[in-house]
Amino acid sequence: MPYRLYMSVDGACRRNGCNNADAAAAVVIHRKSGRSETWSMPLPDYPVPTNQLAELTAIMMALEKALEKYRNMDQSPFMQVTIKTDSEYSHKCLTQWSNKWVENGWLTSKGKEVKNRHLIERALDLQADIEQNGSVRYTWVPREQNKEADAAVNKELDSMDGNNED
Repeated sequence: MPYRLYMSVDGACRRNGCNNADAAAAVVIHRKSGRSETWSMPLPDYPVPTNQLAELTAIMMALEKALEKYRNMDQSPFMQVTIKTDSEYSHKCLTQWSNKWVENGWLTSKGKEVKNRHLIERALDLQADIEQNGSVRYTWVPREQNKEADAAVNKELDSMDGNNED
């Protein structure tokens, strides 16, 4: 019987792309019991944070948490990971565009370097690790269906705003 892991992720950035931007990422693991586990973290100031960086970081965090859970199991079951995101950009990066970018040497169709390549590559590497003993599925959902992860990332951002008041 496979071990199923359902996760929601979100990333957000206040003052998106500005030098004084604050960004954070959050992951929520949903349990059959209705309980959930939540993790969040701020993004560093460099490179300048953006919404896209935050969204991809959240997916990377989810993949890392899935691997951590797998490594801590007594057995080695087949693991099915489902990651729900409200970021069309992140979803398409990992489900549609990345194969073509790899073929093109990480260049877009316009011949420019792929932005956030380091995070996309890291997420693909983590996904490959999981796929040695399981599967990963990314699901795009409207923002209204991602409220728990959205609340977690905003709570993290609110705590950061409090730390910036001097």
